[in-house]
Amino acid sequence: MNYLTRQFRPAASAAIRANPAAIAVSGSRGYHQKVLDHYNKPRNVGSMDKDDVNVGTGLVGAPACGDVMKLQIRVDDNGIISDVKFKTFGCGSAIASSSYLTELVRGMSLDEAGKVKNTAIAKELSLPPVKCMFLSKLVLVM
Repeated sequence: MNYLTRQFRPAASAAIRANPAAIAVSGSRGYHQKVLDHYNKPRNVGSMDKDDVNVGTGLVGAPACGDVMKLQIRVDDNGIISDVKFKTFGCGSAIASSSYLTELVRGMSLDEAGKVKNTAIAKELSLPPVKCMFLSKLVLVM
């Protein structure tokens, strides 16, 4: 064991014991726990029948960062979103924001869902305003 290891190991151990959540954050590029949760256990992944007259499909991509997202919503006779599915190929932020969006808009009217702001998604997931994260909002508008 060298000098630096002997000097800093006790301090690091104490810091980890004081804040065990720091391990998850530092080991995952600083993502907030909500992002990690939606990334590791994404909600509503899948597809719906695109020929169903009550299903709308949006597809967007951001060539700059390589993210692509497909979002499908099923709207009932009252104009309420009754089901939501997504498939996202991209970074953790894009996947997490897509997953979060599906939970957020289920049960909303189309008008309400159209008013969801990118900043609300970023704030809820503690994400910086990066383009790939905004795919989920963009595809909803389509």
